[in-house]
Amino acid sequence: MSTKDIVVLDYGSGNLRSVERAVARQGARVTVTSDWDAALGADGLVVPGVGAFAACMAGLRAIRGEQIIGRRLAGGRPVIGVCVGMQILFAKGVEHGVTTEGCDEWPGTVESLDAPVLPHMGWNTVDAPRGSALFAGLDAGARFYFVHSYGVRRWELEPDPAGHFAPPLVTWAEHGDRFVAAVENGPLTATQFHPEKSGDAGAQLWKNWLSTLS
Repeated sequence: MSTKDIVVLDYGSGNLRSVERAVARQGARVTVTSDWDAALGADGLVVPGVGAFAACMAGLRAIRGEQIIGRRLAGGRPVIGVCVGMQILFAKGVEHGVTTEGCDEWPGTVESLDAPVLPHMGWNTVDAPRGSALFAGLDAGARFYFVHSYGVRRWELEPDPAGHFAPPLVTWAEHGDRFVAAVENGPLTATQFHPEKSGDAGAQLWKNWLSTLS
């Protein structure tokens, strides 16, 4: 596999350096930047995110990050979102009664998890679908590291009635109730957990994602 050029998008939120190191360990050339041309031209774009949905969207819009994501996806150029970087890909987020518009790449609402203990913090297993490239080589007991109080509890994208497009592969996890833990949707991929903090399982996931880049 040829060496891939990866940009970790710097919009003021996220574990930028830990993501950079984790992806670089899998043999990629990684740049942390908010530069428009670099982000558009990279083989793959990582959109991290930590903190509040509204703050992340404000930071993203300040660098026209939502346009970068949209342009890449329009050209079939891979993007992966991590934690709040996944959440902002959905239509909206609701925190403390305040609704914030997201990137709207997928329909759906990021909302508080229905769980007796929040945040959901620590290691958890996931239920990955058959045929997942992201979780290839990982057994059902693989554990990933989560830190969040909000998530997507309902997958709202309707199937393509004409069958022209393969349906997204949605991975679930449970904390109180079920929530979306990962999505594989053509060039757009996302994880609610932090693969850069998930040890060997996370390293395998980064390796798997890089292997999907053309």
